[in-house]
Amino acid sequence: NAVITGAAGGIGRACAQHFLNAGARVVISDINLSALQQAQQSLTAREDHVWAVQCDVSQSAQCEALVQQSERLFGAPLDIFLVNAGRPFSGALTQAQEQDIRDVIDVNVTGSIFSAQAALRSLVRGKTPSLLFTGSLQSVMGRAQRSVYTASKHAVAGLVKSLALEMGPQGVRVNGIAPTLIDTPFLRQAYAQVGIEIESGLKRAADELPLGHIPTTDDFAQAAVFLASSAARSVTGH
Repeated sequence: NAVITGAAGGIGRACAQHFLNAGARVVISDINLSALQQAQQSLTAREDHVWAVQCDVSQSAQCEALVQQSERLFGAPLDIFLVNAGRPFSGALTQAQEQDIRDVIDVNVTGSIFSAQAALRSLVRGKTPSLLFTGSLQSVMGRAQRSVYTASKHAVAGLVKSLALEMGPQGVRVNGIAPTLIDTPFLRQAYAQVGIEIESGLKRAADELPLGHIPTTDDFAQAAVFLASSAARSVTGH
Protein backbone atom coordinates (compact mmCIF):
# COMPACT_ATOMS: atom_id res chain seq x y z
CA ASN A 1 0.00 0.00 0.00
CA ALA A 2 1.72 3.14 -1.26
CA VAL A 3 0.94 6.87 -1.09
CA ILE A 4 2.70 9.40 -3.32
CA THR A 5 2.41 13.18 -3.00
CA GLY A 6 2.99 15.53 -5.90
CA ALA A 7 1.82 12.76 -8.20
CA ALA A 8 -0.13 14.66 -10.86
CA GLY A 9 2.80 14.41 -13.25
CA GLY A 10 6.52 14.01 -13.68
CA ILE A 11 8.37 11.96 -11.07
CA GLY A 12 5.31 11.28 -8.92
CA ARG A 13 3.20 9.91 -11.74
CA ALA A 14 6.06 7.73 -13.00
CA CYS A 15 6.56 6.33 -9.50
CA ALA A 16 2.85 5.55 -9.24
CA GLN A 17 2.97 3.52 -12.46
CA HIS A 18 6.08 1.61 -11.41
CA PHE A 19 4.65 0.81 -7.97
CA LEU A 20 1.46 -0.39 -9.67
CA ASN A 21 3.54 -2.52 -12.04
CA ALA A 22 5.22 -4.06 -8.99
CA GLY A 23 1.83 -5.06 -7.59
CA ALA A 24 1.19 -2.25 -5.11
CA ARG A 25 -2.07 -0.47 -4.50
CA VAL A 26 -1.48 3.26 -4.81
CA VAL A 27 -3.03 6.53 -3.67
CA ILE A 28 -1.79 9.46 -5.71
CA SER A 29 -2.10 12.94 -4.27
CA ASP A 30 -1.56 16.49 -5.45
CA ILE A 31 -2.83 20.01 -4.77
CA ASN A 32 -4.04 20.28 -8.40
CA LEU A 33 -7.20 18.16 -8.49
CA SER A 34 -7.89 18.30 -12.23
CA ALA A 35 -4.31 17.33 -13.10
CA LEU A 36 -4.45 14.61 -10.46
CA GLN A 37 -7.61 13.12 -11.94
CA GLN A 38 -6.04 13.16 -15.41
CA ALA A 39 -3.00 11.36 -14.01
CA GLN A 40 -5.23 8.72 -12.43
CA GLN A 41 -6.95 8.09 -15.76
CA SER A 42 -3.60 7.76 -17.53
CA LEU A 43 -2.24 5.11 -15.18
CA THR A 44 -2.42 1.48 -16.26
CA ALA A 45 -3.97 -0.41 -13.37
CA ARG A 46 -7.04 -2.14 -12.07
CA GLU A 47 -9.63 0.38 -10.91
CA ASP A 48 -9.45 -0.87 -7.34
CA HIS A 49 -5.66 -0.41 -7.23
CA VAL A 50 -5.31 3.35 -7.72
CA TRP A 51 -7.12 6.29 -6.13
CA ALA A 52 -6.70 10.07 -6.28
CA VAL A 53 -6.88 12.23 -3.13
CA GLN A 54 -6.31 15.98 -3.21
CA CYS A 55 -3.90 17.38 -0.61
CA ASP A 56 -2.03 20.61 0.10
CA VAL A 57 1.02 19.30 1.94
CA SER A 58 1.70 22.68 3.55
CA GLN A 59 -1.40 22.09 5.69
CA SER A 60 -0.94 19.60 8.52
CA ALA A 61 -4.64 18.73 8.72
CA GLN A 62 -4.74 17.85 5.02
CA CYS A 63 -1.72 15.57 5.38
CA GLU A 64 -3.42 13.78 8.26
CA ALA A 65 -6.62 13.48 6.22
CA LEU A 66 -4.68 12.07 3.25
CA VAL A 67 -3.21 9.30 5.40
CA GLN A 68 -6.51 8.51 7.12
CA GLN A 69 -8.41 8.35 3.82
CA SER A 70 -5.67 6.17 2.31
CA GLU A 71 -5.95 3.75 5.23
CA ARG A 72 -9.70 3.54 4.67
CA LEU A 73 -9.22 2.86 0.96
CA PHE A 74 -6.59 0.19 1.62
CA GLY A 75 -8.31 -1.23 4.65
CA ALA A 76 -4.85 -1.40 6.19
CA PRO A 77 -1.93 0.78 7.31
CA LEU A 78 0.51 2.21 4.80
CA ASP A 79 3.61 0.30 3.70
CA ILE A 80 5.19 2.99 1.52
CA PHE A 81 4.96 6.77 1.55
CA LEU A 82 6.84 8.88 -1.00
CA VAL A 83 7.19 12.53 0.03
CA ASN A 84 7.51 13.93 -3.47
CA ALA A 85 5.54 17.20 -3.58
CA GLY A 86 7.88 20.11 -4.19
CA ARG A 87 8.11 23.64 -5.49
CA PRO A 88 10.91 24.96 -7.73
CA PHE A 89 12.61 28.30 -7.41
CA SER A 90 15.49 29.84 -9.32
CA GLY A 91 17.02 33.28 -9.09
CA ALA A 92 19.26 35.48 -6.98
CA LEU A 93 18.39 35.67 -3.31
CA THR A 94 18.69 39.46 -3.36
CA GLN A 95 15.91 39.59 -5.96
CA ALA A 96 13.61 36.97 -4.44
CA GLN A 97 10.22 38.10 -3.21
CA GLU A 98 9.15 37.23 0.32
CA GLN A 99 6.14 35.24 -0.87
CA ASP A 100 8.26 33.19 -3.27
CA ILE A 101 10.60 32.25 -0.43
CA ARG A 102 7.74 31.37 1.89
CA ASP A 103 6.05 29.25 -0.79
CA VAL A 104 9.21 27.19 -1.36
CA ILE A 105 9.76 26.63 2.37
CA ASP A 106 6.07 25.91 3.00
CA VAL A 107 6.01 23.09 0.43
CA ASN A 108 9.55 21.70 0.36
CA VAL A 109 10.35 21.92 4.08
CA THR A 110 7.18 22.31 6.12
CA GLY A 111 5.23 20.14 3.68
CA SER A 112 7.82 17.38 3.89
CA ILE A 113 7.73 17.48 7.68
CA PHE A 114 3.92 17.43 7.85
CA SER A 115 3.77 14.62 5.27
CA ALA A 116 6.30 12.52 7.17
CA GLN A 117 4.62 13.17 10.50
CA ALA A 118 1.25 11.96 9.22
CA ALA A 119 2.72 9.04 7.29
CA LEU A 120 4.81 7.70 10.15
CA ARG A 121 1.78 7.33 12.41
CA SER A 122 0.50 4.78 9.89
CA LEU A 123 3.79 3.30 8.67
CA VAL A 124 4.74 2.08 12.15
CA ARG A 125 1.77 -0.30 11.83
CA GLY A 126 2.65 -1.43 8.30
CA LYS A 127 4.22 -4.76 7.38
CA THR A 128 7.30 -3.45 5.55
CA PRO A 129 7.33 0.30 6.23
CA SER A 130 9.38 2.52 3.94
CA LEU A 131 9.38 6.33 4.00
CA LEU A 132 10.94 7.89 0.90
CA PHE A 133 11.76 11.51 0.13
CA THR A 134 12.43 13.21 -3.18
CA GLY A 135 15.53 15.28 -2.63
CA SER A 136 17.73 16.86 -5.26
CA LEU A 137 21.34 17.26 -6.26
CA GLN A 138 20.85 20.48 -4.27
CA SER A 139 20.33 18.31 -1.18
CA VAL A 140 24.06 17.60 -1.16
CA MET A 141 25.71 20.53 -2.94
CA GLY A 142 25.27 24.22 -3.60
CA ARG A 143 24.53 26.07 -6.80
CA ALA A 144 24.38 29.73 -7.77
CA GLN A 145 20.89 31.12 -8.39
CA ARG A 146 19.40 28.25 -6.37
CA SER A 147 20.01 29.33 -2.77
CA VAL A 148 16.39 29.18 -1.58
CA TYR A 149 15.74 25.85 -3.29
CA THR A 150 19.08 24.47 -2.08
CA ALA A 151 18.28 25.40 1.51
CA SER A 152 14.92 23.63 1.25
CA LYS A 153 16.43 20.46 -0.23
CA HIS A 154 19.26 20.38 2.32
CA ALA A 155 16.46 20.24 4.89
CA VAL A 156 15.11 17.13 3.19
CA ALA A 157 18.52 15.45 3.48
CA GLY A 158 18.53 16.29 7.18
CA LEU A 159 15.10 14.74 7.62
CA VAL A 160 16.24 11.51 5.97
CA LYS A 161 19.29 11.19 8.22
CA SER A 162 17.51 12.05 11.46
CA LEU A 163 14.31 10.10 10.86
CA ALA A 164 16.28 6.99 9.89
CA LEU A 165 17.82 7.03 13.38
CA GLU A 166 14.55 7.99 15.06
CA MET A 167 12.36 5.41 13.33
CA GLY A 168 14.78 2.52 12.83
CA PRO A 169 13.96 0.95 16.21
CA GLN A 170 10.32 0.81 15.08
CA GLY A 171 11.23 -0.93 11.83
CA VAL A 172 10.68 2.02 9.50
CA ARG A 173 13.32 2.54 6.82
CA VAL A 174 13.85 6.14 5.66
CA ASN A 175 15.69 7.05 2.46
CA GLY A 176 15.88 9.84 -0.08
CA ILE A 177 16.55 10.02 -3.79
CA ALA A 178 18.54 13.04 -4.95
CA PRO A 179 18.31 13.22 -8.72
CA THR A 180 20.20 15.54 -10.97
CA LEU A 181 18.20 17.28 -13.68
CA ILE A 182 15.20 15.35 -14.97
CA ASP A 183 13.15 16.69 -17.88
CA THR A 184 9.85 17.43 -16.17
CA PRO A 185 7.43 20.39 -16.12
CA PHE A 186 9.10 21.21 -12.76
CA LEU A 187 12.49 21.66 -14.46
CA ARG A 188 11.04 23.59 -17.37
CA GLN A 189 9.36 25.98 -14.94
CA ALA A 190 12.69 26.52 -13.18
CA TYR A 191 14.40 27.26 -16.50
CA ALA A 192 11.70 29.73 -17.45
CA GLN A 193 12.10 31.59 -14.15
CA VAL A 194 15.69 32.49 -14.99
CA GLY A 195 15.21 32.96 -18.73
CA ILE A 196 16.98 29.80 -19.94
CA GLU A 197 15.83 28.59 -23.36
CA ILE A 198 14.53 25.11 -22.58
CA GLU A 199 15.92 22.92 -25.35
CA SER A 200 19.38 24.47 -25.28
CA GLY A 201 19.36 24.28 -21.50
CA LEU A 202 18.53 20.58 -21.57
CA LYS A 203 21.27 19.88 -24.11
CA ARG A 204 23.84 21.81 -22.11
CA ALA A 205 22.83 19.98 -18.94
CA ALA A 206 23.13 16.58 -20.65
CA ASP A 207 26.58 17.45 -21.97
CA GLU A 208 27.73 18.29 -18.44
CA LEU A 209 26.65 14.94 -16.95
CA PRO A 210 29.11 12.00 -16.83
CA LEU A 211 26.89 9.69 -18.90
CA GLY A 212 25.94 12.43 -21.35
CA HIS A 213 22.19 12.08 -20.92
CA ILE A 214 19.51 13.41 -18.59
CA PRO A 215 17.88 10.72 -16.42
CA THR A 216 14.20 10.03 -17.00
CA THR A 217 11.33 9.88 -14.54
CA ASP A 218 11.37 6.10 -15.06
CA ASP A 219 14.97 6.00 -13.84
CA PHE A 220 13.91 7.71 -10.64
CA ALA A 221 10.88 5.46 -10.23
CA GLN A 222 12.95 2.30 -10.54
CA ALA A 223 15.19 3.56 -7.72
CA ALA A 224 12.11 4.26 -5.59
CA VAL A 225 10.72 0.76 -6.15
CA PHE A 226 14.08 -0.74 -5.21
CA LEU A 227 14.34 1.30 -1.99
CA ALA A 228 10.80 0.30 -0.99
CA SER A 229 11.40 -3.38 -1.71
CA SER A 230 12.84 -6.25 0.32
CA ALA A 231 15.97 -5.99 -1.83
CA ALA A 232 16.79 -2.86 0.20
CA ARG A 233 15.74 -4.30 3.58
CA SER A 234 19.01 -3.16 5.22
CA VAL A 235 19.21 0.25 3.52
CA THR A 236 18.21 3.26 5.60
CA GLY A 237 19.42 6.80 6.17
CA HIS A 238 20.76 7.15 2.63
